[in-house]
Amino acid sequence: MADDMSAEAVRETVRARYGARATTCCGPSPDRVARTLGYDDAALGAAPAGANLGLGCGNPTALASLRAGDVVLDLGAGAGFDAFIAAAAVGPTGRVIGVDMTPEMVAKARDNAQRAGAANVEFRQGLIEALPVDDASVDVVISNCVINLSPEKDRVFREAFRVLRPGGRLMVSDIVLDAPLPDALRTSVEAYVGCIAGAVLRADYLRTIREAGFHDVAVVQERDASVLLTGVDCADPLLAAVVQAAGGMEQLRRLASNVASVAVSATR
Repeated sequence: MADDMSAEAVRETVRARYGARATTCCGPSPDRVARTLGYDDAALGAAPAGANLGLGCGNPTALASLRAGDVVLDLGAGAGFDAFIAAAAVGPTGRVIGVDMTPEMVAKARDNAQRAGAANVEFRQGLIEALPVDDASVDVVISNCVINLSPEKDRVFREAFRVLRPGGRLMVSDIVLDAPLPDALRTSVEAYVGCIAGAVLRADYLRTIREAGFHDVAVVQERDASVLLTGVDCADPLLAAVVQAAGGMEQLRRLASNVASVAVSATR
């Protein structure tokens, strides 16, 4: 993204694009994307219709070892897909809080929760860099392909550390780089919103988590991001713009070999 853009300008761009996505579905089937990422029938069935928008790059709930009674925080919860799956896992004695900065996403998630009668999940509007969540009040923090969109990733991980109880766990799925992006993609607004240009090098990502105070930081699962392009066409205008910035679909597929979808765990 343009290097001279402020953090708030970046957030406003992301907010506008994902606000539109909350009300307009396009591109590949959300369920097909989810199955590619390892969601099974039980997980898909735990989320109400309309919660899965096909925007993830991993499956953090499957790796988070959620327990009955846990309090879970979902960073960038969107329409609530992972939050609802987590809510089913923690049961009526647990609770899930989803935070998203996009008003349209929060409204959609709340509507989904009301229609589903999900009493143990709530959605709050706010920044993941300044969470509307009390200190040391959460057992597990999850996130799915959102932190790469933040222009202040260090603040995100410091906030995650703040809200977790001692011994609490972090499990995030995200996009990282194994080599720098070419300038055409690195400075592309569309590539940023599309979860590519905002990604940082793997070592930098893991170091930022450690510097926030976490220990036992580890990549517990990863896949070449090119798998996310399987069966994808350019029906989604955002993807079409990313393809154009990359110089075509084949070039994007080649570049994707240096882009990884990772699941990272850590402990407070």
